[in-house]
Amino acid sequence: MRRKKLPEGAFKAEVTGLSHEGRGIAKVEGKTTFISFALPGETVQFEYSNRKSNYDEGMAVEVLEASNLRANPPCEYFKLCGGCSFQHVSPNEQIKLKEETLLNHYQHFGQGIQPEKVLKPLVSDNTEHYRTKARLGVRYVHKKGKVLVGFRERNGRFLAEIDHCKVLDKSVGTDLRILQELIISLESYKEIPQIEVAVDDQRTALIIRHLVDLSPSDLEKISCFAKAHGFWIYLQSKGPDTIKRLYPDANETPKQLSYRLDEFDVQINFEPNDFTQVNREINHKMINQALNLLEVSPSDTVLDLFCGLGNFSLPLARKAKYVVGVEGDEAMTKRAGENAQQNSIDNVAFHAANLFEDISKHSWIHEMRFDKLLLDPPRAGAEKLCSQMDLIQPKRIVYVSCDPSTLARDAGILVKEKGYKLVSSGVMDMFPHTTHVESIAVFEK
Repeated sequence: MRRKKLPEGAFKAEVTGLSHEGRGIAKVEGKTTFISFALPGETVQFEYSNRKSNYDEGMAVEVLEASNLRANPPCEYFKLCGGCSFQHVSPNEQIKLKEETLLNHYQHFGQGIQPEKVLKPLVSDNTEHYRTKARLGVRYVHKKGKVLVGFRERNGRFLAEIDHCKVLDKSVGTDLRILQELIISLESYKEIPQIEVAVDDQRTALIIRHLVDLSPSDLEKISCFAKAHGFWIYLQSKGPDTIKRLYPDANETPKQLSYRLDEFDVQINFEPNDFTQVNREINHKMINQALNLLEVSPSDTVLDLFCGLGNFSLPLARKAKYVVGVEGDEAMTKRAGENAQQNSIDNVAFHAANLFEDISKHSWIHEMRFDKLLLDPPRAGAEKLCSQMDLIQPKRIVYVSCDPSTLARDAGILVKEKGYKLVSSGVMDMFPHTTHVESIAVFEK
């Protein structure tokens, strides 16, 4: 297909709205145009970046009339790096826009429903260096004669040339050059495509993906680097099952990363490639809010679906009579059980099951009656589960979501088809400076 020629020069536009991914929306010659770095109420000069049959895309090059939403981005790489998309909006306004997005999704994807009460947003005390999990790209660029480590550029084609990151945990984010210098010192510097970062309460782990066997010299350099900077280093040659700890020695203790939930006297151990919430502060607040909204009592039996490592299950077990956690990943389910044992929690059981399929075939759904239900699905949501809610029949449901569109869709099923009320809902700022919307909803029958 022949690509449409882009108009040359800058064009004027009045921005009237904001898309869910954070771009300004304008009508230019009657055609919808999405403009990066533009905000509602602004008049901007923009240049076209793409033209399609139904809409165009562009990038603001000058703000002629600024919105009161606008803020100075804290990061010098904001317009280049694709890691953040909302730094030109003040943190307070970011959360307001996310709340608006959530309520709009209920209207459009939830069959017109709205919560009876909008919950106060959960926000961070600090919106910088909050990110404890990240996958960083690595690439040697011959023309620059250097290794780049970081996130992709906004267009997604190349890695952004950045030396630090304002949202990544300080142990890594304050100086990415140390990673660049490590990789360029290796004999295999062209065969390292990515580094995954995982931070616990005390340590920072790096998983170095390598496409060729590492020489003894490279292994020694990586070990010395880890010792000098206090990192745990893991190597990954192929799939996730090949991840092995290089430094400190795998037999040394502690053997796993961990984080504590002091208010529940719970410690959760995890491997660096396990799913954990990226924002430690918001995770603590989220767990407390979820348990309060679920109104758990000592006589309740609670079902926790998509339970992962037990992030909600184990705190729930401190308050409930009994908890059943179900997760699709067998390895995660096993570690959840080990976490329960380590914390001397014996009123919880974990099961592995595909929760996107019919759950009626599983024994745990028939063995007991569940008073309360907690859901924390991935971005795909829990449509199949919500359609089978008659099998569970909980009196109260708390649904934690990382995608407002699938939450709204599932809420429509629960309210319109299963007879629940959408009691309350609100947003949680798990990812400041991005348009990602984390939310929570309460249903009651």
